[in-house]
This record gives sequence, structure tokens and C-alpha cells, in this order.
Amino acid sequence: MIVMKFGGTSVEDAAAISRAADIVCSRVAEHPVVIVSALAKVTDQLVAMSHAAGRSDREEAINLARSARERHYSVAGELLGTGLFTRFHSELESDFDALEELLRGIAAVGELTPRSTDSVLSFGERISSKIVTEAFSARSIDAMLVDARECIVTDASHTKAIPNFEETNLRIQSRIKPLVEKRRVPVLGGFIASTVNGVTTTIGRGGSDFSAAILGAALDAERVEIWTDVDGMMTTDPRLCPKAHRIKIIGFDEAAELAYFGAKVLHPATLLPAVQKNIPVYVLNSRNPENQGTRITARPPRCANIFKAIAVKKRITIVDIVAARMLMTHGFLRAVFEVFDRHRCPVDVVSTSEVSVSLTVDSNEQIPAVAADLQKLADVKYSGRKAIVCLVGETLRHTPGVAAKLFSAIPDVNVHMISQGASEINISFVIDEEDVERTVGRLHETFFHELDPETFE
Repeated sequence: MIVMKFGGTSVEDAAAISRAADIVCSRVAEHPVVIVSALAKVTDQLVAMSHAAGRSDREEAINLARSARERHYSVAGELLGTGLFTRFHSELESDFDALEELLRGIAAVGELTPRSTDSVLSFGERISSKIVTEAFSARSIDAMLVDARECIVTDASHTKAIPNFEETNLRIQSRIKPLVEKRRVPVLGGFIASTVNGVTTTIGRGGSDFSAAILGAALDAERVEIWTDVDGMMTTDPRLCPKAHRIKIIGFDEAAELAYFGAKVLHPATLLPAVQKNIPVYVLNSRNPENQGTRITARPPRCANIFKAIAVKKRITIVDIVAARMLMTHGFLRAVFEVFDRHRCPVDVVSTSEVSVSLTVDSNEQIPAVAADLQKLADVKYSGRKAIVCLVGETLRHTPGVAAKLFSAIPDVNVHMISQGASEINISFVIDEEDVERTVGRLHETFFHELDPETFE
């Protein structure tokens, strides 16, 4: 049994969904379970319409909903043809009527709550999974629509809900496993879930990958396939460095570090359930299914290159907290991090000296409120438009002199912070955003001018 997740660009239109159907057909003998995202850009549209409703702009919200309605009608009509679409049309119409009714209710109250946000955003995956199921069935795939909210159970932390794995695993095994045993192909929307009481939740943007890994772990899948629009993970972002190479195989720890520090191919939390069950994850290209993509596994072969990849995380803010008298006082650091915890503002890189603590965050909209609380403890200043550059590789832990080689390649770049040691497999440093492209280009030339053919292509 395998789990196959198709991202938004892999189900963005009728042609993309047809390609996905062909890929699933080629794997029917392996008993696939299929997870789909919303059509490309639809979640952004849903966010926009929910915000419009929240500020009581009912007209704007409904206009956006009707635009989404027409797009989905067009995609479904092209996939199914007149006869099948006529039968299916009323089901789509009912969903979009419910969405518009919800938006009118939010606009009437003039307040958008996290719970309402989840309800609106859920429509993307709920509707895309219905269209994909119908398209598969029309192509003689014995597909069965399953509402992911009946399978994945979370707490009530709306917009970033945390799965209850014990209850989730029981539900997946009772709901999905019998379908697979009957050689049916379950199709679920990713990203969406529900509380134990049935209230709709979401597990965060990019959560469809997480949904796939949760299902894969619960079902002891042979592998999890993440289908996207690129040929797997690359040594760096090709938009920053056109000479980037495909990574053929990479370790779970390395991939997770890269995902957290800006590699957009995977959601940072995706790998956790798979790691626990030692289930390999493949990143594949739905537009080029013959490509072998990237295999993510627990024990990759030793690589001759020091690093596997360079990731970049932009829109970073450095926060400097200066408290000469209090820094070493018992409980001071705890008080500092309690402020970030209270504002649910994650910290990426931390550096301390005798009189200051410096750290980076990417929640720029929360900075003023965080700084106001921190100023009760110490002097605070912050500066934005920074970027974290992160180099990741298992071989790093066994190789001396790496930092010297790294920073000698960029002697004219102003480095604000450096982090090495928290993880034995990465070196991270903070620079100005304007220096990112030349920094990555030089580092890529330094560390990837020769490639281990077993690891890279």
C-alpha cells in the first residue's frame, strides 16, 4: 500500500488532474491512497474572501466566491463531459451555496474567528477531492471519496490544529484500511481535519503533506509520494542559482532541516510520522513522472560532498534584547522566551553574549506586540529585511574546517548572526536580504562544483 499526495499545482486544472489520474492508474496494483490539495491558488482566494467577510465587505467576499465557483465548474465540466457533469453539478452547487451562506454570516457579524477561518478554508480541499474522485471514476479507477474530517482528529487550536494520533490512527485503520483491502482507491482532501466533536479544523498551510504522512504512518505504507511540479529536492532554489542540481537521496534529518529553513518542496512537519515508522518519502514531479525525484530515507549512503543543500528563509527580523544587569539573573531567559510563547511567535536562531540575547523570527506582523512585552524586561531593538542561509549535510559532523571554508567564500558579505552546534548537520547564518543571491551563488560554486553521482544528478 502506498500514499500519494498531489499538491495544488498537480490538480490546478483539468489537464493536471488528468495527469494525476494517469499516474494513479500506473500504481493501482500497489493499492494507493490519494490525498489532494485545493486547486492551485484557491486557498489564497478563500483567505481573501474570508477577510473580506470579516470586515463586512459582503459584496467582495461573494464576488470572490462566485469566481471560485466558476473555475471549479469549468474544471469539472472539462474533465467529465456534459453528461457526467450534469449529474455532478448539483453537488458542487450545494457546496458553493454553503460557502456563500457562511460568508454572509461572517459579514453580518463583522468578525472573522479562527473557527470560521477553518470552515471557509476547508472548502478548497473538500471540493477538489470531490472533483478528483469523479475524474478518477470516469477513467475507470475504482475511487471512493472519504471526508478527511472523519479520519484525522485534532485539538481545537484552529488554523494550526495538533493531531490526536491515537484517535486518528484508529479512525484511519477502521475507515481507510477496509477500502484498500477491497482494492478501492480512497481519495481524501489534505490539510483538513476535525475535533473529536466534529468541528472542522485545519493543520496549517502546507498541511496536505502532513496529512499524507499521517495516513502513511497509520497504514504502515510502503512509501509516501509527494507529487509536485519540480523534479524533487534541489541543492538550492533554482531561482537563486540556475546551476542547482537534483538530490537523488537524502536523510530524514537533513530534509526536515531544509524544510524548516525555507525549502518549499516539503512542509516542515511532513516527515515526523514517516520518520517514526521509517517509511520512505519520495518527492516527484507530476509534470515529469518518469523522473525519479528525491528519495528521503532514514539511512542514506554516505555522501562525498560536505553539504546536501543550501536553503534560504527570507523576511526575517533580528530582535536584540539588551539587559546588562539582568541577563545572567536566574529566570531571565525563561521570561524572554515566555513572551515569544505567549504571542505564538516561533524563534529560529539564537545567539547570546554577556549583555545581550539576539534571535530571529519570521512573524514580522507580531514584532511590535512582542517588543512591547520584552521592553518590560530589557532594552529591545529590532531590524528587518534579513535572511537565514542554512547549509545542511550529514557529513558536516565529521568534517573539520568547514566554517572557515564557508565564510572565506563570502568575505564581503555582512554576517549578522551565526549558528552551529544546535544541530550537528547544519550551519546557519543571517545576512541582509539584498545579499542572498550572490551569497548562495558563491557557496553553491564552492561546495557543489564536484558532485557525488550516487547522491546528485
